Parts: sequence; structure tokens; C-alpha cells
Amino acid sequence: MKLGVNIDHIATIRQARGTSYPSIVKAALAAETSGADSITLHLREDRRHMQDADLWALKPLLQTKMNLELAPTTEMIGIALDLTPEDVCFVPERREERTTEGGLDVIGQYATIHEAAHRLMDAGVRVSLFIAPCLDQIQKAIDMKVPVIEIHTGHYAEMEDDIFRKKELEKIKEAIDFATSHGLIVNAGHGLHYENVQEIAAVKTIDELNIGHAIVAEALFVGWETAIKRMKAIITEVSGA
Repeated sequence: MKLGVNIDHIATIRQARGTSYPSIVKAALAAETSGADSITLHLREDRRHMQDADLWALKPLLQTKMNLELAPTTEMIGIALDLTPEDVCFVPERREERTTEGGLDVIGQYATIHEAAHRLMDAGVRVSLFIAPCLDQIQKAIDMKVPVIEIHTGHYAEMEDDIFRKKELEKIKEAIDFATSHGLIVNAGHGLHYENVQEIAAVKTIDELNIGHAIVAEALFVGWETAIKRMKAIITEVSGA
């Protein structure tokens, strides 16, 4: 199972003081040498962390691949077409949210997402949809013929009650089984950390887990490289790959 390291909150620290450090490039390259299989970053419309220049600085230097998260808007599709990262993951976006909350409404926004996805796919970009573990939403992703979905694990991660967490885990497993049975590649992420990633990593049909905030937080105490290696080791041990 692969680990995608989200470096958004390295940029959050930089933007908090308006400095040129910590370096996004340094963080991404160190993540790769520490075991990251891809680098995930979210260019938000309000540019609260990642900036356009970060994308262009990283693109020629990454040795793995760039997974660019963005909303399916005209502006963002234009940027993605110019940049042509290996992967683009469409995510919902609201300016008042602290972080991405919930999955895309693929059913309600089918026409918009379909057009955006196929423009990028025609340009050679692999497209993923960030969606809740909902079979109806996944069916629309299948209908759209995108190759990848990323299952939102936030509700699972937030559950403190064991019974409710187990129920959410079963929903995730059912969603993954449904998606993979229809040929989709399935990634997962949101809210995963060192104490809750194990049950998700045990689902062997997941291709990649995207994790960021927990790794950045752990790095405050153990260092960036060590935090990534530790997460990678947990995922590898549990998934067996």
C-alpha cells in the first residue's frame, strides 16, 4: 500500500508569517527520500496555504508524482491543464471551512465534474474524485469513467465511540468493495493519524493512503523524515505491502 504525503500544512506554517520558509520544495523532496510514494497538495481558491508558484517549483523536481487537489472550477482546471500533474483529485471546497469537509456531490454536480474530469483526462492527467463512502456517489464516478476515487475517511477518524467507528469502517469497506468490483482504483484519506490508520491500512484493496496533518504534527516532536518513516512503517506492516 502506498503513502501519499500531503504537504499543505508545511505551507500553512510558512503563510502564517508570510516568510519564504519552511521550504515546500525541501519538505517534498525529503518526504520522497523518507518513503512517500507521492506528494499531495491542495491549491485552494483562497490560496490559504499552497501558492501557484509552489506547483511550478515542485513539478520538475519530484521523483515520485504530484497529486494535485483542487475544486473543479474554470480557474483551477486551467491551472491543471497548464501544469499537467500526474494526478488531479477533485475535492469540494468552501471558503469558510478549516479543511475539506465531506466528499464531492457527484450526483448533484455530475455535468460540471464530468466536463472537468474529461478535459484533464484528455490531456493525459489521471483524475480522482474525493467522495464519501456512499454507493450512489460511487456509481456516478463509475458512470463518469474516471479511473480513481479517494474515499473520505473523516467520519471514521472522528468517531470516538467504538461501535459507531466500526459501523463507519464497515461502510468504507463496503464502498471499497463496490468500487474495486467495478474496476476503480481506490485511495483513501482524511483525518488519519498514527492511532487510527491501522484499520484502514488493513483493507488491502486500497491503493494509497493520503495523510498530511498528522505527519506534520508528529514532525514537531520527532522530525519530518522520522514522522514519515514511522507512518510508512505502520502502513507497510499492517497492509503487508
